[in-house]
Amino acid sequence: MSELFTDADEVRQRLDAVGHLVDEGTATALFLATVLDRPLLVEGEPGVGKTSLAKALAEVLDTPLIRLQCYEGLTPGEALYEWNYQRQLLAIRLTEARGGRLDDADVFTEEFLHDRPLLRAVRHPGPLPPVLLIDEIDRADDEFEALLFEFLGERSITVPELGTFAAVRPPVVLLTSNRSRELHDALRRRCLYHWIDFPSPERAARILRRSVPAANEPLIASVTHFIGRVRQLDLDKAPGMAEAIDWVSALAALRVARLTRTDVVSTLSTVAKSPDDRIAITEALEELGYPEQARRP
Repeated sequence: MSELFTDADEVRQRLDAVGHLVDEGTATALFLATVLDRPLLVEGEPGVGKTSLAKALAEVLDTPLIRLQCYEGLTPGEALYEWNYQRQLLAIRLTEARGGRLDDADVFTEEFLHDRPLLRAVRHPGPLPPVLLIDEIDRADDEFEALLFEFLGERSITVPELGTFAAVRPPVVLLTSNRSRELHDALRRRCLYHWIDFPSPERAARILRRSVPAANEPLIASVTHFIGRVRQLDLDKAPGMAEAIDWVSALAALRVARLTRTDVVSTLSTVAKSPDDRIAITEALEELGYPEQARRP
């Protein structure tokens, strides 16, 4: 898949063109994943843009984004494939009504096979590979990780009744994790790895300008500074770029031109995602530069 990009700088430029700003490390990790044809495991705090990275990559390549959202109890049938038992039963009954009989080989055919995300990615005809997002793999069970080994290693899926399906155009595979639990070493060995950190203040400001064009520079500067300071507090969930974008969007909708304590308190629900975090941020407002006596000019 090396023909997808010539170098990491092209990755960065093309992502930038669709509104997704990445640093050199992220661009390099994506480039190497395509050159080496390896899955890329992306970790980072919630809200730093792991999922949106896969969406932007699919937009850049003008190819389908196939998403598998992981959760506890995710079954193989929901990830790989399922047989359409209702259609199989209907076919059997119709044949019997006509005096015929169907064998297993007649009902376990591709006609009755329902592709789930992994098989759909393998069977994608091209010409460009799809982007397969295995989102929040840390929320799935250990057993599901083991299920992925064949797919990640071989880019193929075996259906016992039909044989093995191998990808004609192997998908670009991105796995994301919020590190809610440790992933198995065998899974990590099959992937390249990249950690996405919170963006620098300069890049955060660029992202906010791009995402919320209605916001003015003083507002973006004050929100960027505030979010950076808030991340240093002992919070259950530090605000990421997703929260920063939501906050600036809310402030712009309220026609706030300059951030004050009143604005912070009234819109804190976009930043604080738990009662304890709301209390912690509110109690730290004076330290953060927004004392009680502050008033809107």
